[in-house]
Amino acid sequence: QVQLVESGGGLVQAGGSLRLSCVASGSIRSINAMGWYRQAPGKQRDLVATITNGGGTTTYADSVKGRFIISRDNAKNAVYLQMNSLKPEDTAVYYCKAEGYYGTTYGSQSFVSWGQGTQVAVSS
Repeated sequence: QVQLVESGGGLVQAGGSLRLSCVASGSIRSINAMGWYRQAPGKQRDLVATITNGGGTTTYADSVKGRFIISRDNAKNAVYLQMNSLKPEDTAVYYCKAEGYYGTTYGSQSFVSWGQGTQVAVSS
């Protein structure tokens, strides 16, 4: 099907920045929405930001508005998350999600795929 691989996580001090990347691979026909989610220990997985196919529409969680920027490169089947002014409460495992269609012998099939996650830790 379609695999997503994230990268760019790490440990950073409060106020610092990180840039996450996610690349999709497989028999991709098209990718519609892409997004980033995060899950802190003992908490549910929450939406961070999403972006439409053309990149014209983005949505952000209130907690990251003005600090995070989501973008995508359709030619590379990639989505990025620029995280600025990081806070300790941003500490979580960040997951990439993509929805679209992939090719099969019989035509196209829809998919929803998640990456394996990348750890972001922000120290105070």
